[in-house]
Formats: sequence, structure tokens, C-alpha cells
Amino acid sequence: MNGIALSNLLEGIFALQWQQLFMMAVGGVLVYLAIAREYEPVLLLPIGIGCIFANLPLSFLTGEDGVLTILYRVGVENELFPLLIFIGVGAMIDFRPLLAQPKFVLMGAAGQFGIYGTLILASLLGFKLNEASSIGIIGAIDGPTAIYVTNKLAPHMIGPITVVAYSYMSLVPIIQPPIMRLLTTRAERRIKMEYAPRAVSKLALILFPILVTIITGILVPQAAPLIAMLMLGNLFKESGVVERLSQSVQNELINVTTIFLGLAVGSTMTAASFLRMQTLGILLLGLLAFVLDTAAGLVFGKIMCALSGRKINPLIGAAGISAFPMSGRVVQRVAQEEDFETFILMHAMGANTAGQLGSVVAGGALLALVLPLIS
Repeated sequence: MNGIALSNLLEGIFALQWQQLFMMAVGGVLVYLAIAREYEPVLLLPIGIGCIFANLPLSFLTGEDGVLTILYRVGVENELFPLLIFIGVGAMIDFRPLLAQPKFVLMGAAGQFGIYGTLILASLLGFKLNEASSIGIIGAIDGPTAIYVTNKLAPHMIGPITVVAYSYMSLVPIIQPPIMRLLTTRAERRIKMEYAPRAVSKLALILFPILVTIITGILVPQAAPLIAMLMLGNLFKESGVVERLSQSVQNELINVTTIFLGLAVGSTMTAASFLRMQTLGILLLGLLAFVLDTAAGLVFGKIMCALSGRKINPLIGAAGISAFPMSGRVVQRVAQEEDFETFILMHAMGANTAGQLGSVVAGGALLALVLPLIS
């Protein structure tokens, strides 16, 4: 080893502080959860690696012209990466269960209650309005929406909020079932529902994304970019004439973008921005938002159950959050634990797709309400 290399090595070692070592360990934990536990590995793995890269001493990865800085500036500051991911998500969504049973759109709306309840609590605890709004959107359990809203309202919090949002998204099968069992009776969980939906025409499937984009763009223009990209991907899928584009956005586009997004977000997890009491508050309030959203959906499900003469299984309300399609599958699993012959998956998917739309609209509503107050 020559003298220059030895000098650089010693300089790097002495520049390394305990805070950086701690954050590198945090990145290691995220990598472990992604690989060993398979918790949202597609995103937690690059986020964890990005966190490790960002805390290397004297690193050229995060400087003014560092590759991670460029990725963040190009893809996160300008909201490009979340929008590209939404094109792929839209191509994966099947809106047939929702269009066949439009009443479940109400559960998607109810599943956003925790966003606003947590916003109020966070404000009372001393967070600024823009910060409280960004914390509240964690309850949507929708990573791209959380990134999009936070980048506009509180970009200094994008690292912890993104990690918390995606971590809770991966924990849906763990967090939701106890809440479902607590707020519903065994008899309610055993309610069987017939699935004989109205046929959904190809014309309806094509018009739906176009009309939703137009209506949202008029009523909630702040949500238009996310909705437009989501519906563009869905139109690729439902048109039936651009199969190559549909497959590309579901695979190549969303995969490449997710890598870059994870690295860019991970690069914000420096010791200076992450090691604060504020981060613990985000963690706890984000969990509260998730619990409140699930609980609100279940309560609304119980109301619909009563009004329908016990023809609707209230568990479906828990799928009104945006964690598509995981939450719908968890609802089905909990129902079948009580009675193996209970099949409510398609109903739950209707509520789940409504929750996907509801989270984007809720995020747009937050931007419409808060941006004028902080600008």
C-alpha cells in the first residue's frame, strides 16, 4: 500500500463518527429485513444500501455532484420517480371488482380517516402544519403518495417518512389482523357474501380511467399528476392494444425506477437528518395513522353490515387503505380463519382499489388545504 492510499484510509477512518456508524447499522437492519424477512424487499433493500452509502465518510456519492445527489435532485425533488411508479401500479390494478360493486368506494373513503386524525394530533404535539400533514399521509399506506406529498410539504422529512411508510406497508399482515379481530365479532367475520357482480363492459373499463382523471383534475387538481399516471397505466392495460407497453411499465419501468427511488431516498438518511426525537415521533404517529385508518374502515364496514341486513362482511372495510393488493388478501385470510368457506376476496379487492384512489385524492386534498397556508 503506497503512502497516498494509506493516508486516504486513515483519513476516512478518523472522519467516521459514531452517528454515521449508527446510521450504517440502521441501513444494515433494513437490508436484513428485506432479505431475511422479505419485508418490502424491492424498496427496503435499495433504501438500506442508499443509507449505508450516504453515511460513508468523505464519500463522493452524496456530494454536490455525487450520483445519489443527482438521483434525488432529478427523481425526488421533481416528483418524477413516484409518478413513474404510479404508471406501473396502474397497469397492475384491475378495477372490475370496484366497478361491479361501486358501493365499496365508500370504504375507500372511510379508510383515509386516520390521515386527518393524525394530522390534528401531530399539530397538537407541536409539529408544524406542513410536517403534521406529511406524517398523516403515512396512514394511506401508499409509498409513492407519501413521497409525493412530503416532497411538496416537508422535504426535510422525506427520509424517515418514506422508510416508515414502506415499513408499515410491509407489516400490513401483522398489524391489521389484531385490529380486525378486536373491532368485529366472530359472527360478523363469518358472514358470507355472494359474488354475482354486474358484468363490466370493455367500454366502461376504458372510459373509467379517462373520466376519473378529468374529474379529479377539475375537483382536486393537486392530485391530478398521481391520478393521471395511475390511470394512464390502467388504460394501457385495459385498452388491449398496447400489451407491450403495459408489460413494460409493469416490469422494466417500475423495477428500474424503484431502484433509483430507493437509493435516492436512502441517501437522505444521514445522521444529521435522522437521529432526532422527531424521527421517533414520526414512527409512532405513522403507526397511529395506520391503526386509525384500519379502524375507521372497519367501523364503516360494520355500519354497512347493519344497513344491509348483515349481508356485508365488515372485514372488507379494513381493505379501504391503499396497500394494494396486500390488504385485500389479508382480509380474505382473516375471514377464512373463521370459516374456510367464507370467500370475500373480490369484495375486498373492490374496497382495496377504492382505497388506492382514495389515498391519492386525500393526498391532493392535503396539498390543496395546506400549500396555500405555508406558501
